[in-house]
Amino acid sequence: MVASAPGKVTLFGEHAVVYGYPAIVASIDKRIYVNAELREDEKIRINAQDLRTSGVIVSISNGEIQITTDYGRTLSAIGYLNKAIELTSEYLGVRKGVSLEVRSEMPVGAGLGTSAAVSVATIAAYSACLGYELSKDEIARLGWEVEKSVQGIASPMDTSIATFGGVLKIWFEGNTIYRVPLHVGSELPLVVSYVEREKSTRDMVMWVKSLRDKHPELVNGILEHIGRTTLEAEKALVGGDLREIGVLMNINHGLLEALGVSSRRLNEVVHTARMAGALGSKLTGGGGGGASIALTLPDNIDILTNVLKLVTPHVFRTNIQYEGVRVNHLSD
Repeated sequence: MVASAPGKVTLFGEHAVVYGYPAIVASIDKRIYVNAELREDEKIRINAQDLRTSGVIVSISNGEIQITTDYGRTLSAIGYLNKAIELTSEYLGVRKGVSLEVRSEMPVGAGLGTSAAVSVATIAAYSACLGYELSKDEIARLGWEVEKSVQGIASPMDTSIATFGGVLKIWFEGNTIYRVPLHVGSELPLVVSYVEREKSTRDMVMWVKSLRDKHPELVNGILEHIGRTTLEAEKALVGGDLREIGVLMNINHGLLEALGVSSRRLNEVVHTARMAGALGSKLTGGGGGGASIALTLPDNIDILTNVLKLVTPHVFRTNIQYEGVRVNHLSD
């Protein structure tokens, strides 16, 4: 079986969504692919391509990890792959060995939801190999459990958008997840730029948690304002008001910067985009470096892209992808 799931950009509300406020997220036209084939033994064998270090082959048996590669490090994605197999096996009550081949069309660890896409695609491919057709609700819930297990604390946002696709307003209360599909009133000409991550998503989530524990009134106030910004952005998106969307993106980035989740290099890219005519620009995802998005008018997209390439070579345009996770037989 081969399953794939899209990456995403968080348009509004990252970090605040962990504490019950809404976020708006969109799937993009870059995907993670997971090929799965059952084995005769009980090992998990992972061939990870395009995931930081290409060509790494890992075998996991009885909790032991064996690496066959010239490189001396494992991949951050391995934890998600292994946990996805483990939790899916527990959920279905079936455990079999599997060989996984993973391929990515986007940079790993840049804040584009690759860990969620890896988790969701692995769950879908492995369960299909075992003869089960899980619903999208089941896949999204299991994917969220994977992210929580690996990161310690996580929102259901990334795994929801990787599963369902499109543009979603998402929030959750306790273990109940609310998802509202949004119809965006216009095209969103977006340019994605990314710089090296200085901290992981887990680091940034735990940083906000520790800051909130230390300064609850101040941080809760910032999170509340991020939530209000997201609600205003929902109106602008539905109405297709690109200029208002851009203004709100800038506000959202300022609030995230106040939480300390941006970085000097990320801010440099964000402000360069604005100087190059972007209507709005902000970090997207966990922060600590990683990706930013810039919204512009269609006739400015070439200029914006070329100017951003002067700051970082990692720049690409993207479109909203409305298809979520999909599963096919390798012969299809």
